[in-house]
Amino acid sequence: MRRTTRQAARRALETWRSSLQIRIGAITTVVAGTVVVIVSMVLFSQIRDQLLDVKRQAAIDQVQAGVVYAQREVAGIATGDAASVRSTLTRTVNQLLDRGGAAGDFDVVMVYRPANQDRTTTTRRPLYEALPRELRAAVDSGSQASKYDQVPDGMGNPQSTLLVGSPVTGDAQGPDRIELYYAFPLQQEQESLSLIRSTVVISGIALTLLVVGIAVLVTRLVVDPVRRAAGTAQRLAEGQLEERMVVRGEDDLARLATSFNAMADSLQRQITQLEGLSQLQQRFTSDVSHELRTPLTTVQMAAEILHESRDEFAPHVARSAELLHTELDRFEALLTDLLEISRYDAGAAVLDSAPTDLGALVDRVVDGVTALALRHDCALQVSAPAEAVIAEVDARRVERILRNLVGNAIEHGAGHPVEITLAANRSAAAVTVRDHGVGLSAGEAQHVFDRFWRADPSRVRTVGGSGLGLSISLEDARLHGGWLQGWGQPGAGAQFRLTVPLVAGEDLTSSPLPLRPVRLRRPGGAR
Repeated sequence: MRRTTRQAARRALETWRSSLQIRIGAITTVVAGTVVVIVSMVLFSQIRDQLLDVKRQAAIDQVQAGVVYAQREVAGIATGDAASVRSTLTRTVNQLLDRGGAAGDFDVVMVYRPANQDRTTTTRRPLYEALPRELRAAVDSGSQASKYDQVPDGMGNPQSTLLVGSPVTGDAQGPDRIELYYAFPLQQEQESLSLIRSTVVISGIALTLLVVGIAVLVTRLVVDPVRRAAGTAQRLAEGQLEERMVVRGEDDLARLATSFNAMADSLQRQITQLEGLSQLQQRFTSDVSHELRTPLTTVQMAAEILHESRDEFAPHVARSAELLHTELDRFEALLTDLLEISRYDAGAAVLDSAPTDLGALVDRVVDGVTALALRHDCALQVSAPAEAVIAEVDARRVERILRNLVGNAIEHGAGHPVEITLAANRSAAAVTVRDHGVGLSAGEAQHVFDRFWRADPSRVRTVGGSGLGLSISLEDARLHGGWLQGWGQPGAGAQFRLTVPLVAGEDLTSSPLPLRPVRLRRPGGAR
């Protein structure tokens, strides 16, 4: 149940984030509903107050007229005769009920209070007993009073009633007092208010739906062209450079479509030009690499003869022969890198995968760069699991990636140890190469895999030098369906991570090693 609820909430959140029309519709519903509720409450409150004020004023006028009439009727009442008092009060009440009034249905109670006696004479005693004490106390003190309260009807059910009481004769200090109470049921007013309430609610809902419908319609008129523009932009991003928006009318949306089409035309021209330049560059690189291979081979053969006979030459000629041999080796390495890049550009690179022990491959790489590490006074620290890590990879390409990474770490490590870590999980294997040198800034980390890019062009390099090593390594990693990623921080060194699937062709979802080092402290305690 919880999983279903979370999934529903996740889908609702995704829909909310992805649909502008739904967000505007929901916000409009909330705002319009809130405004309608507030206005309806204020309107209903004013109607109710006005209706009750009219009822109360009519009731008070009717009570005052009834008091004048009752005063005439009880003027000659025989106060000593209880039967005469009750008869007079009953007759007066009946006559008041027959007189009616503008306030609608009502009931009447009269109370006779002899002076210095606890005995009272009351008509319609059940109604009198239902009167609130506050009202009776106010009338007993000699003043007219009114109050809204719940009074039982003929069936004994509580009913909202307007009660008005007034003294007929005497006051709080008089000898005898007669009090008159009117009870005006509010059933008709309640029915009217209920009808008004229903009308206000229905009207409010209809108004809210109307506003929301208008908002959704207007939003759709605006959002649909934006959606078409987004779809066209996505198809442009996918390479369909001929896609254009349809221009309708002359409004703002039409101008947007026109501007978008103009931008697409400009992008198409520029992309076409860049593709042409890229193809020209790739063709130039491929042609130059192949054309230089034959003369380079001839020059290398001659240089090899001179190098083998250098002992027979004068010292300065022998030194020249050694330099020629060394620089030709570097030139051959550069030419090899250019040929490799041209193969990737032409899509001719082929992966020769086979089950390979990555631990043994790492050891070969370490053995191959030991001499370079000694020249830089750099220690190589290898961490690998006890069990063998077997992955279906092209051993030559993976070894080239690691040799490149370790060589760069040694060069840029400023003499600090270089840490090489191998790990694996159920689906992937990873190797990290960590140095504690000058590190990389955020901007340098974004360009470290670019072709011919160097963080410090003036730095004297002792290996490679083509600026293509990491670019080729990135292409090798992608050819495996793997990742080659770099992290760096100025003063804290850099770390590169190679992640490859254990089974060729499988998709990677995670790496067994983190890209960012857990600790950033340099060996020896310096940061």
